[in-house]
Parts: sequence; structure tokens; C-alpha cells
Amino acid sequence: MKIFLSSDMEGTAGVVDWSQCRPAEAAGDYAYYRDLLQQEVNAAIEGAMAAGATAFLVNDAHSKMTNLRPDTLAGRARYLSGRHKPLYMMQGLDASFDAVFFVSYHGSMTGAPAALSHTYNPLAISEVRLNGVTAGESGINALVALGHGVPVVLITGDETTAAEIEPFCPGIRSAVVKSSVSRFAADSVHPATARELIHEAARDAVRDVFRSRSRSALPCINLPATLTVRFRNPDLAEMATWIADVERVDAVTVRMTDEDPIRLYRRFVAVVMLTRGIAE
Repeated sequence: MKIFLSSDMEGTAGVVDWSQCRPAEAAGDYAYYRDLLQQEVNAAIEGAMAAGATAFLVNDAHSKMTNLRPDTLAGRARYLSGRHKPLYMMQGLDASFDAVFFVSYHGSMTGAPAALSHTYNPLAISEVRLNGVTAGESGINALVALGHGVPVVLITGDETTAAEIEPFCPGIRSAVVKSSVSRFAADSVHPATARELIHEAARDAVRDVFRSRSRSALPCINLPATLTVRFRNPDLAEMATWIADVERVDAVTVRMTDEDPIRLYRRFVAVVMLTRGIAE
């Protein structure tokens, strides 16, 4: 069995501040929390291995996407790192995989409190809806899994993150490693406990896949799908319409629809990249 693992960082137990997950801001803190992330990724891999998974690709999807140490990845996992990936957080996924894991993910800014909440770019995007439902990065990324016919079976992070993906991946296994108090505070379990929870959830998720390999486990997203993106100011919304098939809804909101979920995701990524420069 072959597992695709997309790793972020804000959902790691104990992480509640940007300085803990951005190397340029606090070298000492970042090194420590980077290690905690690595251990959570390995816990997911080891849990999957305990249930029979044999091959892994880890897509480092946080910040500059160079956060993990390849030589200490469990399971002799392949490591996809670096920026400017055409499929961004989902680069490397294809139909040869049996399941997708989202590790150390976070919630959106418009949902319940979630530590370090945002959707791709907190300086530009204030909300994204997928078919009318608030979607965090997990829900948006599930479009790519749907396009390749691969189920998303595990998510780790806080309870808000687990709840946000449920409409798009009902029945997904989740490892809740912290309870967010606000955008910059959370009650986290001990890192050892977090790893145990992730290991158990990953093991059970892979067992579920072995039991049922039907299409019913695929993301539940009706096609054609529509992404509605609300920006933080009208300039960003106007810039987004420079991309083909992105239409203005109001002063700060645009909409894009496609019957191909991967093409829709790529269009969204193009919007994110185009608006990033002016937002910064």
C-alpha cells in the first residue's frame, strides 16, 4: 500500500505562534518545533506501516517547504521539498497512491478558533468556500485527491481542523492533538501523547482502506465544483480576475467553477500566487 502524506506545521502539538514555525523569525524555537513536526510525521508513517502500508511520499508543504530532515523520515519515505510546485501542497499525488494523509494541518480564519488559522495566504485571503461550505486548506486540497481517485483518510491538528474537513471527507480518521483557545493560544497534549494519537489514527485509517477500497471513500465534493474566494481588499479581487474563468462576485469576492477538480485547484493556486506579491 502506497501513502501520500502532505505535511504542514501549524497543527503540531504546542505550536501557537508564527515564530515557532518560521525559521527566519526565531531560529532556536523553530529548530525545536521543527523536530516535533518531524516526530508527528514519523508517527503517521509508523502507524500506517503497522497496518501494512509499505511505501510513502512526504510532500513538505509548509512555508518554504524545507522543514523536514530526509535522513530521519520513517519508512524510507521519499521526500518532496521546495517551493513553486504546480500542485503546491498536493504535488506528487497521482492515481498510484492508495490513501492521502494530512499531517499538522490547521483551520481557516472564518471557522471556530484555530491556532494560526489561515487559508493559503493570510495576508490576502479571508475566506474560501467550496460548494458554499467554508473550506480550509484540507477541503481545498481534497479536490486533487478526488481528481486522482484517492481517498483522504487521515488528518491531524486541532479540533477545528478535524471538523472543517468532515463535510468533504465524511468519516475521515482524525488525531486531535490540541484544542484551540484563540488564533494564538491552544491547549496541547504532551508531544508523546500526540505521537501516540497520530500513530493510532494512521494505523486505523490504513486498516479502513484495506477493508474497503471502494469509491465511496473518495472526497464527497459534487462536480462541477465552485470555489468562492473572499479577499481582504478589492485590489486583490480585481487582480484575481486577470486569470481566465475567475469572475467577480462583489468588491472583494471572486468565484471559479470547473467540472475537473484538479484544474479548479490549479486555478486557485494561480490566484494565490498572483495575489501574493501585492498582499505582501
